[in-house]
Amino acid sequence: MPRTDYDIVIAGGGMVGASLALCLDSYSRAGLRILVVENFPLPPVGEGKPAYRPSFDARSTALSFGSAKIYEELAVWLLLAEHICTISQVHVSDRGHFGSVLMSAASQGWPALGYVVENAWLGNVLLNRLRQHTSVEFLSPASVESVTVSKGYASLSVREGGASREISTQLVAVADGADSGLRTQLGIGASIDDYHQVAVIANVATEKPHGGCAYERFTERGPLALLPLVTDDSGLSRSALVWTFPEGMADEVESWSDEAFLAELQRNFGYRLGRLRKVGQRNAFPLRLMQAEEQVRAQVAVLGNAAHSLHPVAGQGFNLALRDVECLSRLVAKAHINGQNLGDLTLLQSYTKSQRADQLVTTTFSDQLTGIFSNRKPILSLLRNLGLSMLDVSPPAKSRFVARAAGILPGAAAE
Repeated sequence: MPRTDYDIVIAGGGMVGASLALCLDSYSRAGLRILVVENFPLPPVGEGKPAYRPSFDARSTALSFGSAKIYEELAVWLLLAEHICTISQVHVSDRGHFGSVLMSAASQGWPALGYVVENAWLGNVLLNRLRQHTSVEFLSPASVESVTVSKGYASLSVREGGASREISTQLVAVADGADSGLRTQLGIGASIDDYHQVAVIANVATEKPHGGCAYERFTERGPLALLPLVTDDSGLSRSALVWTFPEGMADEVESWSDEAFLAELQRNFGYRLGRLRKVGQRNAFPLRLMQAEEQVRAQVAVLGNAAHSLHPVAGQGFNLALRDVECLSRLVAKAHINGQNLGDLTLLQSYTKSQRADQLVTTTFSDQLTGIFSNRKPILSLLRNLGLSMLDVSPPAKSRFVARAAGILPGAAAE
């Protein structure tokens, strides 16, 4: 096996890349030489705990119960949980129709259905933990410009500042996002199912406390979700909004004033949380289901949004990526102990085989949920509401639905 500069190079130091580095380092017990290449400057290394700076405009991620278990095993959960909001209930409803369902952690016997964390805090916690590990190195700001695969290793052209240099590795993990330039450079295609929708993301302050309840509401505009957040420094009760619109409305929605936006949101969501008092910075992006045509090649693995980018309606994208990361990390750590080349195609194919069912079920679940709740035809609205009502009165069906949404695979128990 050729001698390389690193065992693994991770292209992308975002939440997926940082989680991968932490899993690899933890499972191999610091036995791997890991390099993380990140395009954006990393925050300075702090002593002790990372800084938490709450922002009304901060973007957030919903972590499933299963994801929390992974971070607990990686010994970062206790710190992460200091600024996380627990989802104790999820209320699903269809505006103007009778169907609704209430799912609770208590009915499942779980401590939570999930959690909502601000991305900046999650990223800071992961990076702070990683930078305490001497076996993980960082290049930032820097980028992997190209990858050339040879027998038994990959050669990377890495640009840092104004200079480029060559780095060799057994395995390169591509984790640079849905519009991955590295995936394109490698000639790996992607299948794209355009939903012809746009998602508007913002934080909203409400009159009443959310009480840890997340809301999923389906409207004639499109589905909207309000996820509970920790209160900010001023004591505002905050929720993270994801609201889907037809793509033809993008310009109109962007032109709304904050007052007009809140009024339209109030009309569609109702008064479960009282009056909507404030909306933060709004960001919009087009929605599509993207899946890489190849997730592995010899010496290459594609992960996170670079591998599969899902509709946010079911909150499954990052949680699926984290399960992929855990699975690959365990296989790679074991292969390293056994002296196996970490980019061996047979090894990487065993990863995709292990994750195939999870990926298929999760992407199908998200895609079908999007189709069912975005269609406003009367007969489908009736069937949808009958389904919600039946789900609400059928504990076994509800438990299966909740388990899937919470990232608990069939046959796995939540502790």
